[in-house]
Amino acid sequence: MRLQLSPEDIAFRDAARAWLLDNKPATRAPEDGSESRAFALDWLAKLYDGGWGGLAWPKDYGGQGLPPARLLLWYEEYVRARAPSTLDCSFVALNHAGPTLIACGTEAQKATHLPRILKGQSIWCQGFSEPGAGSDLASLRTTGRVEGDMLIVNGQKIWSSYADIADFQELLIRTEPGSKRHKGLSWVICDMSLPGITIRPIRNMAGATHFAEVFYDDVRIPLTQVVGGLHDGWTTAMTTLGFERRTAAMALQLDLSVQVEDLIDLARPTPGSAMAERLSDLRAEAAAIRAMTYRVALREPATPFDGSLVRLSFAELEQRIRRAAMDILGPAALVHSGRVADYLESYSETIAGGTAEIQRNIIGERILGLPREARP
Repeated sequence: MRLQLSPEDIAFRDAARAWLLDNKPATRAPEDGSESRAFALDWLAKLYDGGWGGLAWPKDYGGQGLPPARLLLWYEEYVRARAPSTLDCSFVALNHAGPTLIACGTEAQKATHLPRILKGQSIWCQGFSEPGAGSDLASLRTTGRVEGDMLIVNGQKIWSSYADIADFQELLIRTEPGSKRHKGLSWVICDMSLPGITIRPIRNMAGATHFAEVFYDDVRIPLTQVVGGLHDGWTTAMTTLGFERRTAAMALQLDLSVQVEDLIDLARPTPGSAMAERLSDLRAEAAAIRAMTYRVALREPATPFDGSLVRLSFAELEQRIRRAAMDILGPAALVHSGRVADYLESYSETIAGGTAEIQRNIIGERILGLPREARP
């Protein structure tokens, strides 16, 4: 799928290409910790100062208000330039929290947080999953008791990406006593510096501490920080997950084609060999996901479940590409910057944002109209 570019589009693309060439960081982003936070915030500030921050966000909140087609052009140039991965500690703020506040937040919440996100002044994390509520998010147990104009929060979250270096958290809690499943939840802005919050980083098999457990012990959050209405958090959370599955990973999806071309240059496979066939298949699959990305971004009106198609295809292809890289490099992968870490990190792709099984259920039930899976 290709865009029909106007002269203005071409000028925009060329300006993006030139700016990225002159301004992209020369080094790979640190994996975790305060160094990764500093790197991400510096890059966000440079993007904002250069006029490339919040391209699709409303102008009233510091964005550029550009249409999806321009955003796709930007991301095409971004991945071609090998600019920093968008899957860093700024990901939640830019792709979850910010868009959710734009869609569901109060004017005060938008005015407080959106400019800070774009200017590189705050990092966000997500507080959705719990030890007993991962894929089954509606079974969460962390509570927020209403006392006057405050919520008193108690409970635990897990797999909260970059919680140890975040300023704020998009926190989903149960606020209506006696409620069950999707009823009685609230989506809340949680200041991570509040008393009563304890954070324990989790080191993954790649050696990075992207994830953390977060514990809440009588944490007092003002009711003014509820987004989308008290006890109506499931609706707000579905808005967040819609962004996560539909538009948040556009740059990552387009980058798959760049990754495959890099592998072809690295392997230089003999025509007709097994590796040549394998890379040809990966190139075709990456092109298909690129077309799907365009379709989802440009389709009007948007359909609610297309994101699951793209999310599932992206996650599984990302894993196959990373495995191919390891097979091509063999032991030499150990001295190639980031290759082993990228391979190990790819295992999380079919878990994050809803497991592959969850995405298949959504596709089967909501798109294909198949019978619902039997529930326990």
